Amino acid sequence: MEIRRNSVKQKLTNGDLAYVISGLTNADDIDTFGPNGYDGVWLEGEHGGVEAAQIGDLTRACDLWGMTSLVRVNRNDQGLIYRTLDCGAMGIAVPHVNTKAEAQNVVDGAKFAPTGHRGMFTSRQGYGVDNYFEVANSQTLLVVLIEDIVAMNNLDDILTVDSIDVFFVAPSDLAASMGHIGNNNHPDVQHTIDTALARIQAAGRVAGTLTTDATVEKYVKAGVRFLMTGVGGWITSGAAAFKKRAEGATS
Repeated sequence: MEIRRNSVKQKLTNGDLAYVISGLTNADDIDTFGPNGYDGVWLEGEHGGVEAAQIGDLTRACDLWGMTSLVRVNRNDQGLIYRTLDCGAMGIAVPHVNTKAEAQNVVDGAKFAPTGHRGMFTSRQGYGVDNYFEVANSQTLLVVLIEDIVAMNNLDDILTVDSIDVFFVAPSDLAASMGHIGNNNHPDVQHTIDTALARIQAAGRVAGTLTTDATVEKYVKAGVRFLMTGVGGWITSGAAAFKKRAEGATS
């Protein structure tokens, strides 16, 4: 048996767009969404309820549809990072990475030697894969979140850390760190986001950010290739449109 292909990582390596969905909270939701042809599922372990015991079922559902299972953990802790991978995740997203040392800590926790210091244990993704320790690093996706203004000040150094696949600019926390809580659209915040995305790409690295129906074209034109979006906005807009049509039919 061969290790499963990491769809998001392959797309990014090929220079293609990678589509990642967030807001799916159980295996049945993942199965329902699976036929839509997205590349990855963002499983929320920072702001959501994803626990270690759930990762097996969630990632098995992702595996069924060839989607990369990407878990956002709630802190930059090497033990937490490699335990999450051991439970079956194909990728890790780490919040509030503000320095080069913190970015290197992500790599050290997620990659086996000689690249990093991940504990030597066979992940669920490695069952039946005889050469798992030799090939696992090549299929493990690493995403670091740039979401504090201090990270912007250190961005050039952060971007020198090897083995990180995506530098993800997170708008809400970035806005808060700039004194604009809840106002992601403030001109200063938007300028900072656009500048960060441009600097990431100028360094030859892959940029990612949160996108919506209203912003995805802008960010693709700006060169962003890791496109994360949430089901929440679609639910809200779809529900409102349905009611509007129904009420319009009564007039």
